[in-house]
Amino acid sequence: MKPSRRYPSSTDVARLAGVSQSAVSRAFSEGKSISDETRQKVFEAAKKLDYSPSFIPRILLNHRSHLVAVVISGTSNPFYANALEAFTMALQKDGYQVLLVHIESDHSLDGAIPKLASYRVDAIVSALPVLSKAAARAFARIKIPTISFNTPIKNRWVASVCSDNVGGAGAVADLFVARGARTFGFIAGSDGSFASDERLSGYRDRLGKHGFDTVEIATADFQYQGGHDAALALFSNGNGPEAIFCANDLMAIGALDAVRRALGLRVPEDVLIAGFDDVPEASWGAYDLTTVVQDGPAMVAEAMNILNSMLASTGSVGGPMRVVPGTLIERSTTLR
Repeated sequence: MKPSRRYPSSTDVARLAGVSQSAVSRAFSEGKSISDETRQKVFEAAKKLDYSPSFIPRILLNHRSHLVAVVISGTSNPFYANALEAFTMALQKDGYQVLLVHIESDHSLDGAIPKLASYRVDAIVSALPVLSKAAARAFARIKIPTISFNTPIKNRWVASVCSDNVGGAGAVADLFVARGARTFGFIAGSDGSFASDERLSGYRDRLGKHGFDTVEIATADFQYQGGHDAALALFSNGNGPEAIFCANDLMAIGALDAVRRALGLRVPEDVLIAGFDDVPEASWGAYDLTTVVQDGPAMVAEAMNILNSMLASTGSVGGPMRVVPGTLIERSTTLR
């Protein structure tokens, strides 16, 4: 059996450099008192031994790891993939290292608690929401600042950055009415999704102000195939809605393909379709989808501001909720 690698220690560096172990520690600690000559000896010895200081002793001493857990459930949704990249870049820019944690749930952070409780991370960030009060209390018990997207619940340790789901959905309703639609459908995301529920609420309320009280609803799962199948369900009785708003772009793209290919209808002449997120695929020529921009970079920037405020505090600062405005972009799926 091949022996496991033994990493060089600070004791090895001290022995080779002819200095004390505390001198090695000071050499690798910013602002500590040590002569230039001694520091140079330490660095030369460390280079020969391929030594890098372990951050574990610093965790035990300072109770800070500079590790931030970024929780994902997959990258099939381009919005989450882009948010992951933005979080990673922002965290590393601010001097944190990223610990990537994968969970099975595709729309909620609630199931991550057992994994996260065992890690010595300074904070948790995720584009997935915390959806239950029980989960929020559990995050508070482990006393790790947690910042997530589109979370309806907050406490001293859980904060949220939300897109303006209601306002964006209302803008879609206004556009549909302005383009002449008189019957309306909505393709929802997974059951219990706060973002999907808010988008339905904003859409339905605004349509009500225009005098339209009925919205046909089909529930999917935020995925392409779910949107495709839900669109077919809306037309199963032979008379589908004249306008369909989908809770995200992936489902809207699936709905577009179902309406055009499976049903043989024209978009936008026969059916108007709009989504939410503005993922890169929404602007592709084959789809050219009208959508509401969920401003991922702005949401990540807000999350980082909250994170730095919470970590700079001697205790928790309370979990704020920030709302980032969305912008409606009209493309060819509603231009008629």
